[in-house]
Amino acid sequence: MKLFDRLANGWKLGKTSLITIKENPSLMVFPLISGLSLILVSLSFFSSGYVLFGEDIMALVADETAATSLNIMLYIMAFIFYLTNYFIIVFFNVGLVYCAKKILEGNEVTVGEGIRFAQTRMGAILAWSVLAATVGLILKSIQERAGALGGMITGIIGVVWGIATFFVVPVVAFEDVSPIEAVKRSASIMKEKWGESIGANFSFGIFSFLGILFIALPIGFLLGATIHPIVGVVVGILAFLLVQTAVSSANMVFLAAAYQHVNNEPTGHFDSDVLDDVFIPKK
Repeated sequence: MKLFDRLANGWKLGKTSLITIKENPSLMVFPLISGLSLILVSLSFFSSGYVLFGEDIMALVADETAATSLNIMLYIMAFIFYLTNYFIIVFFNVGLVYCAKKILEGNEVTVGEGIRFAQTRMGAILAWSVLAATVGLILKSIQERAGALGGMITGIIGVVWGIATFFVVPVVAFEDVSPIEAVKRSASIMKEKWGESIGANFSFGIFSFLGILFIALPIGFLLGATIHPIVGVVVGILAFLLVQTAVSSANMVFLAAAYQHVNNEPTGHFDSDVLDDVFIPKK
């Protein structure tokens, strides 16, 4: 299949995902709560760092012994920060994928049910978050220590890791496996049925760009010109966040549909023929 055909399929899948979100707007609650939680976590970590070190941090860096202790402390804090963020993201994504699965199967579902389901998977979510945080911290350390070369290496590893873990969220949600097995399971699906996921994700990027260009910016400029610049900025930011929330939710709906299709389960409004072309069996 040619590149433009793949992108066209990705566009169709993106539209179907957004239609599903339009029909089930409550799904956007998950990334909204996740985003707000991440903001609160970031603020708490930054404030805690200032309380612990404050203006004395430069003096600690100048002292070689203290600097070593400081580096260890910073790595510990960074790991906890990564772990907390990954846990929050995966927790709400698991809840969203669960609700998407139910909707694709033709059932009604509430946000509360999704959250309660995610709570039943907290052990698996935490285990995966520990692995993801460890990998993230290692890549960050390589990037900082190896400069530009480290950036190239971590960039390549990051792409490979992203492909290998593409299906991790539904695997963590619906399969009773360890974090390592979750990566292997996700990677095996991609290895056996590698194909259009990149095209689909590219389409979601286009939807995000178009939403910002034709919704967030015009609303912000219009209100800024007719009412007050501050009103325009505030509403424009809110519109931007709404677009990002909708696209993020749609992306997870697509992931749920792709996982359902791989397992020969119902996929709602998604066209079976298009989903058949999403993944190309490896030769």
